[in-house]
Amino acid sequence: MTSTRDASAAGHSRLWELLTLEKLMTGPLVHLVYWCGLAILLLAGFGSVGVAIGQALREGALMGWLLAIPTLVIGLLVVAIGAVLWRSFCELYVVVMRLGEDIHVLRSRAEAEGLLEPAAPKGRR
Repeated sequence: MTSTRDASAAGHSRLWELLTLEKLMTGPLVHLVYWCGLAILLLAGFGSVGVAIGQALREGALMGWLLAIPTLVIGLLVVAIGAVLWRSFCELYVVVMRLGEDIHVLRSRAEAEGLLEPAAPKGRR
């Protein structure tokens, strides 16, 4: 009976942390957003290959193939640069989230050691 009560209290505590923004759920969501962004960039890569092949087949002659090669290279370079920029943006966001978590832990330790006054509850200042 106590394990059910403990599980209920733990569930209530987790819900309260989410509702009061004590626990942020943005960190795990960043990974999902990152993979979705990479999927979109992969589709853009397939699109650039398709455009290059379509351009080569439409012309049919040597000139079509000569125009298709730079189109393909530039398209894939844009996708590669986009992937690097997307990764750096997502990493920056993860770093900011981890900094917030680390500052929260440091503040809790400083309050526990008496080096800092406990923060006033939100809404009761």
